[in-house]
Amino acid sequence: MNRAPGPRGQFLLGNLPRARRNPIAFFMDSFRDYGEVVRFRFGPVVGHLVSSSEGANHVLVENNKNYGKQTRGYRNLRYVLGNGLLTSEGETWKRQRRIAQPAFHRQRIAGFAATMVRAADDATAKLESRRGENMDVHHEMMRLTLRIVGETLLAYDPTDAADEVGAALGFLLRLANERTRRVFDLPPIVPTRENRRFRRALTTLDTVVVRMIAERRKSTTDRADLLSMLIRARDAETGESMDDRQLRDEAMTILLAGHETTANALTFTWLLLSRYPAALRELRAELAQVLGGRNPTADDLPKLAQTRRILQEAMRLYPPAWIIGRSAKGPDQIGGYEIPARSIVFVSPYVVHRHPELWSDPEGFDPQRFAREPPRGAYLPFGAGPRMCIGNGFASMEAELVLATMAQRVRFELVPGADVELDPSITLRPRNGVRMRIR
Repeated sequence: MNRAPGPRGQFLLGNLPRARRNPIAFFMDSFRDYGEVVRFRFGPVVGHLVSSSEGANHVLVENNKNYGKQTRGYRNLRYVLGNGLLTSEGETWKRQRRIAQPAFHRQRIAGFAATMVRAADDATAKLESRRGENMDVHHEMMRLTLRIVGETLLAYDPTDAADEVGAALGFLLRLANERTRRVFDLPPIVPTRENRRFRRALTTLDTVVVRMIAERRKSTTDRADLLSMLIRARDAETGESMDDRQLRDEAMTILLAGHETTANALTFTWLLLSRYPAALRELRAELAQVLGGRNPTADDLPKLAQTRRILQEAMRLYPPAWIIGRSAKGPDQIGGYEIPARSIVFVSPYVVHRHPELWSDPEGFDPQRFAREPPRGAYLPFGAGPRMCIGNGFASMEAELVLATMAQRVRFELVPGADVELDPSITLRPRNGVRMRIR
């Protein structure tokens, strides 16, 4: 079987130094230079980048049982999130998924719409009072999505602690990403200066989450939030419920996945709309026709096709989960190339979404391309297969309702000279925010 082609690296570290400097440029250059399956060496570890729609579908869907989450990236995420839905595997993951799935049923999610719109309406009113000012739009979207995930999924308003929680999450994500790229790393138990800061940030989040769990256990009221449901839920096969540690891990995962990723998607959407005023005009025309100046409801969403396509295109160009890593449990082959057991396989939605055979003018912004269904395996903002994000319906509805609420009343202009740099951490976020002026 053939070994996949790939860039030559240093004698000891292989391709690690270049991947650390600019991972997005490294993966894009490797795809352009070597094709749909590229072989790397990161020190003693062999890795492959798979960028065809067929290859992505093979790893994430057809042969997903061969590709687990025993990677350095997920190990470092487990230090923060524990063993929740995002990081767990095997029977633990199946059990947690069975318990959590009913909470993400379409009808239950639709019940969150009014809370999402109310939060977006409040945020818009504050922005209207600051017309003409410059601000970091990413910071504003992070505060908004933290409030939404707190109120809808955890029945908790984190507004007062938003900056503290956001800073702790941001630091922990950056550190998890940095640790993944190191050749040698000391575990959090070693009392280095960095690890002491790690424990302080984790304590900040744990304090919030553990308090929510304790309050909810005492309450006899069903607040219709996910945490209440998880506390009451029983595994249909074993009759067991989640203990406090499992609840903590799931709540922490919800706090991260339901907050950071949607904020990133909305931030890049505002950036693109500022660069493509024709798309903003089309969006506002649709909102005027469907809503006539009122706030949206869940029932309006099927009619807001352009709103949905703009967000889909923003997540194509800037997928919040820009890289998906898996560990091959056994040997395999993809595209005619060998994939050795215990090697790491990367599927990068950022790269796949720029494949010229899958997308015409892949670097261009064209929401109308989503008038048609993309090829299977070509569009992966939420992953694919059995490990596809359980909250994809929630996140899509949230982003559409926020955009429809806010775009009717405010718009953002990129501040002249503002530099928007990508930060490919665990999620794809703007490094140092996005400075924009409110109009």
